[in-house]
Amino acid sequence: MYVAPAQGRGAVQDHVALAEIELCGDLIIAASAADEERLSADRIDEVLGVVGDVFGQAEREG
Repeated sequence: MYVAPAQGRGAVQDHVALAEIELCGDLIIAASAADEERLSADRIDEVLGVVGDVFGQAEREG
């Protein structure tokens, strides 16, 4: 993800917030392209890049 350099004084960048906004955007795009009314939990995990391990815990693909 590209983040434009800050212009002037007082500009603060919150990289966690920017990442969350990007993930929300990915979900919005997936939802708008979906044929069904709602995204399934599996489709949401796929969009967000989440995979489950054998113990049912989720990890983010990197």
